[in-house]
Amino acid sequence: MAVPKEQVKKLAQCELLEDYKNSIANFYIWLKDEFSLQPVERLINARASYIDQLLSQLFQHYNLNENNHFNLIAVGGYGRGELHPYSDIDFLLLSDKEPTSQECEKISKFITMLWDLNLDIGHSVRTLKQTIEYKKQDVCFATSLLESRLVIGCENAFQELQDTLVQNQYWSSEAFFLAKVQEQDLRHKKCHGTTYNLEPNLKENPGGLRDIQSIIWVAKKHFKSQLLSDLITDGYLTYEEHQELLECLLNLWNIRFALHLAAGRAENRLLFDHQPLAAELLGFGADGKASVERMMKRLFRIMSRIRELNQMLLRYFEHSILPDRNNHKIEALDHDFVRIDHQIKVKDASVFFNREKIFELFEHVANNPTITHIYPSTLRALRQVRRRLLGDLQDYAGCRAAFLRLIRHPNGMGRAFTLMHKHGIMAAYLPQWRNIFGQMQFDLFHAYTVDEHTHKVIQNLHHYFQNDSIKDFPLCREIAIRMEKPELLYLAGIFHDIAKGRGGDHSELGALDTIVFAKLHQLSDFEGKFIAWLVENHLLMSITAQRKDITDPDVITEFAKRVKNEKRLNYLYCLTLADIRATNSNLWNSWKNTLLRELYLSTQRALRLGLENPMDLRDQIRDKKQHAKQKLISLGFNETQIDFLWNRFKTDYFSRFSALQIAWHGESLLTSKDLSQPLVMISEKAMHGGTQVFVYCPDKINLFARIVSALGNKKTHIHYAQVMVTKDGYAIESFVILEQNGKAIESTSRINSIRRGIEHSLNEPHKKIRIKKNRSKRFKGFNIKPQVIIRPHGRKDRTLIEIQGVDIPGLLTKIANVFQKTRLHIHAARITTVGERAEDFFVVSDDQYQALDADMQAKVSQALSENLNKETE
Repeated sequence: MAVPKEQVKKLAQCELLEDYKNSIANFYIWLKDEFSLQPVERLINARASYIDQLLSQLFQHYNLNENNHFNLIAVGGYGRGELHPYSDIDFLLLSDKEPTSQECEKISKFITMLWDLNLDIGHSVRTLKQTIEYKKQDVCFATSLLESRLVIGCENAFQELQDTLVQNQYWSSEAFFLAKVQEQDLRHKKCHGTTYNLEPNLKENPGGLRDIQSIIWVAKKHFKSQLLSDLITDGYLTYEEHQELLECLLNLWNIRFALHLAAGRAENRLLFDHQPLAAELLGFGADGKASVERMMKRLFRIMSRIRELNQMLLRYFEHSILPDRNNHKIEALDHDFVRIDHQIKVKDASVFFNREKIFELFEHVANNPTITHIYPSTLRALRQVRRRLLGDLQDYAGCRAAFLRLIRHPNGMGRAFTLMHKHGIMAAYLPQWRNIFGQMQFDLFHAYTVDEHTHKVIQNLHHYFQNDSIKDFPLCREIAIRMEKPELLYLAGIFHDIAKGRGGDHSELGALDTIVFAKLHQLSDFEGKFIAWLVENHLLMSITAQRKDITDPDVITEFAKRVKNEKRLNYLYCLTLADIRATNSNLWNSWKNTLLRELYLSTQRALRLGLENPMDLRDQIRDKKQHAKQKLISLGFNETQIDFLWNRFKTDYFSRFSALQIAWHGESLLTSKDLSQPLVMISEKAMHGGTQVFVYCPDKINLFARIVSALGNKKTHIHYAQVMVTKDGYAIESFVILEQNGKAIESTSRINSIRRGIEHSLNEPHKKIRIKKNRSKRFKGFNIKPQVIIRPHGRKDRTLIEIQGVDIPGLLTKIANVFQKTRLHIHAARITTVGERAEDFFVVSDDQYQALDADMQAKVSQALSENLNKETE
C-alpha cells in the first residue's frame, strides 16, 4: 500500500526537526487508525515506503547524493519492505571509496538527525571491499544482504554489489544452512525450547517470525527462491502448506503490529502488560482475561503450526543441501516403519488410515533411544491424517490399547510423549487436552500454558525413573524403582490440571474426568479411584508444606489422615515435586525440597506408627533435647550449663527447631560474653534447605520489622521465620533465607555483610526503616490487591493471619510495622513466595497474649489493607 498523498506532501514540506517529528507522529496516528481497516501487509509496506521517502529526503538534504559516492541500501526486514510501527530501520551506506573528513561530517549529521527523530536505526558505512570482507565474517550480516534493496543512490553501484556478492560465495550453501540451523537451535534454547511461554517472544520463540524467515533465507541462498511459492514448484511445499504458512505469517504480523501499538515502542515480547490492549486492537474484545485468552489461544495455535512446518522444511532442505550426511544408517523396524539415522519414517503414508499405527510410530520411538525426530515425509502424512480426523483417537479400541501400552512402556513418557504433545497427537487423542492447548494461566508463578506445564510435569516424572535422577532426587528415585504401576502416576500427571479454564475447582473436575477415562480404558475401579484421588488432592502436599507448621505433630496427623496409606503418600510426593518444578524454572529451590521431604518422612513415620498412635509432642521434644545435649557435651559444655540455658526457653522453642539447630544455637549462646547485646548468627553452610539466620536479643519494639528490612536491603529472599519470646523477655527470631537465584548463601564475605546489616539495624532502634522502590512493571498486568484473611488458630490464645498478594519490596517490613502499631505479638511466620506472589502466614496474639477479638481483627485487617495498598516509601 502506498503512503497517502497527504502524508507524502507533508513530509516533502518538512525543513526543521520539529516538522519531521510532527510528520512522523501524524504517520503513526494514521497507521493506528488504519489498522482495523487495512490488511496488515499493506500497512507494514506503507511504513517501509514512508521511511524510504524520509531517508531519501534527508540523504539529499545533507548532500550525500553528490557525485554518486554514497548509496543507501535497505537490509534485513527493511530490505524486504516490511516495517512494523516501531521496527528497527537497518541500512548500509555503501561508499565507492573511503569517506573524506568532510563526507564523514555529512554522514554524522545525517545519522544524528535520525537519532534526534527517535528512530531506531541499525547502520553501517562501508566500501564494497569492506562489505565483502565483513560478510565473510558474520553470517547475520550475510543474511541481511540477501534481502537488500537500493533506497537512493546509483543503480550501477548497487548492481555491482549484487554481482560481487553472487561471485564471491564465501558462505557456501552448506555452511550457511548449518549456521542458520545452529542459530535457530540457540534461539530456541534461550526460550527454554518451548513455544508456550505465557509472555512469548513473537520473533524469537519456537514458532515465531524467525522460524519463517529461516526457511526463506535458506531457500534464497540455496534454491535462489525469491518467493515462498517457489518452494511449491521445487516440490518442498504443497499448495495447502504454502497457504498455511502465509496465513500464519499474516496472523503473526497482525499480532506484532498490535503489540507495537499497545507498547508504543519496538517490542517483541507479548508481555502481560500489553496483552489486554493488543487483544482489543485485534478485535478479540475488551473483556479482560477472556479476550486475552482468545487471542493467546489463536497465537499458540499459529506458532505451533509454524514450528512444525519449519521443522519439516528444514529436514527436507537438509536432505538436499547435505546429502552426504544423510541416509547412512537405515534399519527396518517392522513391516511399516524404518529408522533413517535419528529419524523414524513410515514406508507408506496410507498406513495411518489404520489409526492404531499412529501410536505404533511412537512405540518405536520409545523402543529406540537413538530416534529423536520424525522424518519430514512422515510428519507431513501425520499432519494430514490428524487434520482429517472426524472424532477423537480414543474412540478407537485399538488406539486405546496402544495408548495404554505406551504409557506403561518404560520409555513411553520420555521423548515419545514429547513428540506426541509437540505434534498434536495428545490433543487428537484426549478432547480435554485439546481444551487446555494454549490455555493461559493468569497468576504470578506459572510461566507456561496449561498443556506445556503438564508436558513438563510428565518430563519430570519420567526423569525419576532414570538412573541419573538419584543425584538430584534420591528419594523420588527410591520411590520410583519400587513403584508397581508407574502408569497411575503418569495418568495423574496428565489429568492434574486438565480441567483448568472450565470454571469451578479444576482438581474436582479433573478427578471426575479420570473416572470417565478409567472406565473407557477398562482400568480397574481401584486404579480409577486412585488416580482420581491423586488428581483431586494434587495440591494438598504443597499447601500443607508451605502454609502449615509441619513441626507440629497435629499437622502431621491431620495430613496423614487425609493421605491414609504409604502408597498414596509415595505417589503424591513424586507428583507434587514434579508439579512445582514444572511451574516455573525459578520456583524450585532447596528450601521447598527440604520442606516436602520433611513432610514426607514425618508422615511416613506417622503412618507406620499407626494413626491410632499419633506422635506425642513431649516425646518429640525429649528426643530432640537428648540429641542436642549429646552434641553440646561433645563440644565441651556440661549438663548444668545446658539445662540452665534451656530453662529460659518455652516449649515452643523445642517443638519448632531441630536437634541440629538447637545445638547450633546453644553453642553460640553458651559462649557469648554479653547477651544484653544482639547475637546474630548465620549458618555458613545450608541447613534444612537454606541459610539459617538466628537473632537473640532483649525484646524490642519493631524488632521483626528491622530484621526483615535489613535482610531485604541485602537482596535476600526470606522463606521462613520463627518468632518467639523466652521466659525472661528475650526475643528469638529465626529465618531461612536464600539468594535471589534460589540457592543458599555460600560466600563468607556475603554472610558477614548480612550479619553486619542486621546488627547495624538493631543497634539504631530510632532510625527510620526505609524500603527501596523497585516494583516490577510486570505487576501492572495483574492488578492484584493484597488479600487479608484472619481465622482461628489451633491454639485458643492465638490467631492466624494470612496475607496474599504481589511480593512487593518491603512487604514484610510493612506488615511488621502494622503489627507493631496495633501492639500484636508475632509468634511464628511462614513466608511463602510462589513466583512473584507472596503468601505469608503469621501466628499472632494481642498485647495480653490472647487471640484477637472481632474488633481487633477488623482493626488489623483495615490497617494491613491500607498500608499494603500504599506505594512503597
